[in-house]
Amino acid sequence: MTGYGKSVATAKGKKIRVEIKSLNSKVLDLSVRVAPAYREKEMEIRSMVSKALERGKVELNLTIEKDEAQAATPINGALMEGYYRQIKTISEERNIPMPADLFATLLRMPDVMSRTEAEELDEEEWAVARKAVEEAIGQLVEFRMQEGAALQKKFTEKINNISTLLKSIEPYEQGRTERIRQRLLEALDNIPEAKYDQNRLEQEMIYYIEKLDINEEKQRLANHLKYFMETMDNGHGQGKKLGFIAQEMGREINTTGSKSNQAEMQNIVVKMKDELEQIKEQVLNVM
Repeated sequence: MTGYGKSVATAKGKKIRVEIKSLNSKVLDLSVRVAPAYREKEMEIRSMVSKALERGKVELNLTIEKDEAQAATPINGALMEGYYRQIKTISEERNIPMPADLFATLLRMPDVMSRTEAEELDEEEWAVARKAVEEAIGQLVEFRMQEGAALQKKFTEKINNISTLLKSIEPYEQGRTERIRQRLLEALDNIPEAKYDQNRLEQEMIYYIEKLDINEEKQRLANHLKYFMETMDNGHGQGKKLGFIAQEMGREINTTGSKSNQAEMQNIVVKMKDELEQIKEQVLNVM
C-alpha cells in the first residue's frame, strides 16, 4: 500500500501543488492539509481519496505558491488616509510639527501593510485544483499497481517454493511408522523382566503413531496454498484475506514441525517457515 503521487498546475498566477503519499495501515487513515482558501473543499477532497483508496495511512497536501505581484502585501490606502487626516488634525490643533518623513510614518501605522481580506476560491480555480488532485491520486494508484504486480510475482514464487518443499517431505515419511514401531519393540526387548499384553501394545502403538501422522496437515496446507493463489488472482481488496490465509498456513506448518521426528523433515519445515515469513512481511502491502 505504499505509494506516492504529485501534480502541479497553475491558475490565475498561482501554482497549485498537490502531493499524496501512503504507507501501510489496516484501514484508511487519511490526513488532508490544504491552503486556507481550499478549506471549504476539504470534505470533497477526502471523498475523492476515499473512493480511490481502500486502505493505507494516506497524507495529502495541497499548497499554493503565488507570483511576486500577488504575494506582495497590499497597502491599505483607505486606512493610511485616515491616519494621515488624524495626524494632520492633531498637528494643527496642538501646534505640533508634521513628521519629517510622513510617508514612512504612515507605513508603520497598525494594519496599513497587513493582509486582512479573506481569500475566496472561485469555481474556475477549483476546477484546475480538482484536476491536480485527481492526477496526484491517479499517480499514487498507478504506483500501487506496479508494486502490486511485483508483489504478486513474489508471492507466486514463495507459494511455489512452499509447495515444492511440502512434496519433498514425502520420501522421509515412507517407512517412518514402521521404524517407530521397531524402535519401540527393541526398547521393550532390552528390558528382560518386561511383561506386556501384545494386543494392548499394538493399540498403544497405533495411537502413538497416529499422533505423529501429518497427512491431514499436509492436505490442509496444500488447500491453503491453492486458496491463497485463487484469492490473489481474484482482484484488489484481498489483503486482509491473504493475511488470514497466511496465518492458517503457519498453523499447519508449525503442527507439521511438531510432529516431525526426523532431522530431515524438521529442516524442510524450517525452510517452509522462512518462505512463509517473507509472505507475511509483504502481505501488509496488499490492498
